Order: sequence, then structure tokens, then C-alpha cells
Amino acid sequence: MDDAQDDKSYIGADQLRVGVYVCLDLGWLDHDFPLSSFKIKNADQIKAIGKLGLKKIRIDPSRSDVTPLPQKVVPVAVVAPVPPPPSPEQILQAAERAARRTRILQQRAETAACETQFVRAAGSLKDISSKLFSRPLEARAGAELLVGQMLSSILSHKDIAIHLMNDKTVGEDLYFHALNVSVLAMLLAREVGLPAEDIRQLGIGCIFHDIGKTDIPDRVLQKTEPYNRAERNLIEQHCAYGEPIGVRLGLSAKAMDVLRQHHEHVDGSGYPARLKGAQISPLARLVAIVNEYDNLCNQHNPADSLSPHEALSQLFTQQRGQFDIAPLNLFIRCMGIYPPGTVVRLSDGTLGMVVSVNSAQPLRPWVLIYDPAVPKDEATILDLQHETALSVAASLKPSQLSREVHAYLSPRKRMTYYFDAPERDIRQPGR
Repeated sequence: MDDAQDDKSYIGADQLRVGVYVCLDLGWLDHDFPLSSFKIKNADQIKAIGKLGLKKIRIDPSRSDVTPLPQKVVPVAVVAPVPPPPSPEQILQAAERAARRTRILQQRAETAACETQFVRAAGSLKDISSKLFSRPLEARAGAELLVGQMLSSILSHKDIAIHLMNDKTVGEDLYFHALNVSVLAMLLAREVGLPAEDIRQLGIGCIFHDIGKTDIPDRVLQKTEPYNRAERNLIEQHCAYGEPIGVRLGLSAKAMDVLRQHHEHVDGSGYPARLKGAQISPLARLVAIVNEYDNLCNQHNPADSLSPHEALSQLFTQQRGQFDIAPLNLFIRCMGIYPPGTVVRLSDGTLGMVVSVNSAQPLRPWVLIYDPAVPKDEATILDLQHETALSVAASLKPSQLSREVHAYLSPRKRMTYYFDAPERDIRQPGR
């Protein structure tokens, strides 16, 4: 497609003015702007573009508010001027550009490492499930090992990054639900300040919290239409069905409480025993929050699923009477108002998807940016902790996106999370 067909043209740097929409033909690490395509807002941006050394700058007239300045006639110089040494400002900009490159490459590496750890953990969970009935003690030992590995990372690092994982194989939802609930519940338990052994037993309970569903027919479990009364009653028995399996596994009393009570609500509206308040185990009260969040995000019929932002909003505005309010508030703080997987519009109008949040700065997440000038597999990921001029303005439903934006951002049909703990954040012993 030629430039005329693409409704874009090229101008010189001296033709730039506020309101012109520019498309910088540079790698997104080779300039100081958050995006390669944007509308010029001030003279400082014009000055910065001029220092990039581009002979011609591509613009998009259809997205510009004004036309460029007329082209100046520049006399041909007889002798090329000697370029001046870089100014302190240019040196600072180069350092900032290098720092951004380092941050983004590090984030990509951390996400890739996190994906590897997640796949390994999911594989361990499948192995545990395969031994559930034939070798129950080996299954419990596998769960203890998996939870112990996660707990070691969670407790030895101050800041934890929660990453959105890629969509996984359909039909393995039970594994990923158990892993999701385990990871997020253990992180929440840490924030609450539970002792390490309680967090360990909570994690083991989460690994096995839905084992009672093995006694429920697949035609019911995989049904995408609403349950009828009989099916609903059957589903609500899975907590009781899991109890004898937990006994064969030799689970502790605290882990067994998670199996029995992870659907109980403090207002008595839960199941199976309609327990209230202090009648429910403290560990089960934490797991109930995370379990409900994951269920809201990952319905059997994907069309019924809420976005992560919507799920947190519903928990707080419509369901908070069902949960302990202090842990619920802590969970929202851990996940951020816009958890990973949320499609967002930034303060400058840019569209993106949250891919990671850090427990230290949950309101300043990493955002995958929609930029048609950048190939999808090289999409820019902005760290809003450092891009302080930008912020999240709103959450969007994936259905609100155009086909092009949806294909580029690839919103997940299933929200699956894992965590990493950067080496730079390791806690000192005894702290």
C-alpha cells in the first residue's frame, strides 16, 4: 500500500507544530517517547523529535488537528558544519533511553521466566492429580513440594509481580483454577500476615480444594448453560465429596477446613453448611475471596465471564457482605484496581491491556500498548511506574474493541496468573 492510499505523508522536522500526528519510523527503544505514534502536544516534543536526526518524519493527516507548517527553503551549505558535542540534556536523554530499554527487556525476560515456571507448576499439578486415587500419599507429597517452592519465593521477597499468563489448553480448567487460587490465596495470606506454616497449609488446601468435583459427572461440570436446581444442589455437594478424599491424602485439619469451607460466606449465604463469621476457618475465609474472584473471571461459558476489573468491582460493591472486609481490601490492593488481563484506556487515549502488577505499586501496572505502527510480536510494554505522565483512565470490555485492536491485544478468554520475585528484591535474613 502506497503512502497516498495509507493517508500518510512525510515532512521535515521544521514543519512540525502542535496538533500534528507523527509516526516515528524508529524502534520503540530508539526514542524517548512512550509510543512511536502520537499527536504533538507541546514545543518540547517538537524539540525532542528534531534531535532524533530523522531526515523525514511520517505523519498521519487524518489524525492531525492542523496541517504542517510550510516547508522552508534551505540554502545548500558549501561546507558541512561540524556537529557540536552532545549537550547535558542529550546525554541525560540517552541515559533515560538506555534505562527504558533495560527495564523493558528485563520485564520481557521476567515474563518469559514466569511462563516457564507456570508451565512447570501446572505440570506438577497434573502429576499430583493423576496420583490422587492410586497413590494418595505421593500426591500429597507432590503438593507439599509444589507449595513449598512457591512459599519460599513468596516469603523471601518484598515485592511480588503478578503476571498474566497466555491462554492454555481448553479442557484443563480445573488444573489452572486450582493453581490460580493457590497462588493468589498464598499472596493474600502473606499480606494478611499469617505465619509461614498457616500459609503452607492454606496452599495445600487450595491445591485440593475442588477434588470433590471428581465425583460429579463431566456433563454437569462442563455445562455452559445455567444449572437447574438438581445440578446446582449436586455442585454444592463437592465440598462434602472432597472430605473423604482429603482424609485418604492425610491432609492437616487446616487444609481440610479449606476443602470443606471455601464456599462458605461470613453472612451465612454460602454452602454447604451455611456457616457464619467465626464459624468459618480463618484460612477458608481468605480462600473464599480468591475462589470467588477466579470464578467470576473464568465462567464455564466465556461470554458470562467478567473482566478482572469488573470482578473486583463486583466483589467490593455487590458481594462484600459475604467476605471479611479487611482481607477483601488487601486483595484489591494486591491486585490493583486494574488487575492483569484488564483492557484499559490510558489518560492520553491509548488502548492497552494490563499484563503485570507489582505488589509495591499496584496502581502503576505494566501495560501492553496497541500501536499499529509496531508489529504485534514486538508490542510496546509500558511501565507506568516510570511513565509518570500516563495513567489508567478507564477499563474497557473486550467487546468494545475494534476487530483490529482486539486481534492485536488478544484479550484472554481465561485469566491465569503466576508470580515472580526479582532477585533485586530479595529480603535480607531476619527482616
